Amino acid sequence: MTCSTTLRYKPFSHLTRPREVIRQFTPNWFAATMGTGVLALALAQLPVALPGLHVLAEALWLFTIVLFMLFSGLYAARWVMFFHEARRIFGHSTVSMFFGTIPMGLATILNGLLLFGLPRGGSAVVPLAEVLWWLDVAMALACGVLIPFMMFTRQEHSIDQMTAVWLLPVVAAEVAAASGGLLAPHLADAHSQLVMLVTSYVLWAFSLPVAFSILTILMLRMALHKLPHANMAASSWLALGPIGTGALGMLLLGGDAPAIFAANGLPGIGDIANGLGMVAGITLWGFGLWWMLIAVLITLRYLRAEIPFNLGWWGFTFPLGVYALTTLKLANVLHLAFFNVVGSVLVAALAWMWLIVTKRTVVGAYKGELFVSPCIAGLGNK
Repeated sequence: MTCSTTLRYKPFSHLTRPREVIRQFTPNWFAATMGTGVLALALAQLPVALPGLHVLAEALWLFTIVLFMLFSGLYAARWVMFFHEARRIFGHSTVSMFFGTIPMGLATILNGLLLFGLPRGGSAVVPLAEVLWWLDVAMALACGVLIPFMMFTRQEHSIDQMTAVWLLPVVAAEVAAASGGLLAPHLADAHSQLVMLVTSYVLWAFSLPVAFSILTILMLRMALHKLPHANMAASSWLALGPIGTGALGMLLLGGDAPAIFAANGLPGIGDIANGLGMVAGITLWGFGLWWMLIAVLITLRYLRAEIPFNLGWWGFTFPLGVYALTTLKLANVLHLAFFNVVGSVLVAALAWMWLIVTKRTVVGAYKGELFVSPCIAGLGNK
């Protein structure tokens, strides 16, 4: 679809009226902030110094902030203008899972604040980052508990219809844990550093075992019932998310642990945590390699037929991005060229996929095709 072809259509030509953009808006859109934000972080950490690369990365981070604010405004407007329809999301077995994309999208903005904001604003940005982190933690905990509770009590699920989107609400806490590992060393008070570090370890444990239990069920589901419908093709990559984020979290928290624990009178624990973080990071990276290769084969299988585009395609980006960040972190810690090469290739693949998905998203949004809320699909356009 070229730009000239797109311009033949009026904006939102597939919608009965422009306000349907608000009425049909769902949290799925926040997956675009996750994918764009993680690309910005990955580009800024490439081991090669290409001209303008850091500027491009920072521009993408700023674009992520704009998208997050826009989507937050649209979704808030939906709850104000169409409250009774908006609340139907809690009973929907798929769309409700995407609540987890909101705190994960915010986490990429928070991480970018440390990567791009600190060099410009200095330590003045740290208090803002700390507030955003605690907000992110609150949302992640709410998603991780309330969405599974609704799965158990209000929603209809079956093993044959299960996909990796079940991971989205529970992985948000794990992403917040990794962000805590980035932020903790920048806090001025040693006690505050310890509180954030310990909280991050709790968040990691709050998320990873649940995510791995879901992955176990997912493997059984795919063995018994084969691959999901082509509409969910990108979901095969979501499994890479908790594995990559789990590895990155352990590496970051383990790296912080010696100094923070020592400053609080617990030096021996910090050294143990550092070693455990290193071993866990490498081990989980290997597990992620298996899932990534499986996801590639599954995607190639789907490509035999045309895969319909939807917002789920953003699921190709964030998991690949966090796995790339983990690879680059291992290169930095272990000083092994292998991880630098693999990490750079993964970032290049992420950028290529982001361009494809972004182009299709822009076209679909312009025409209004992507503004569809499955939880009110049967109600008509009132």
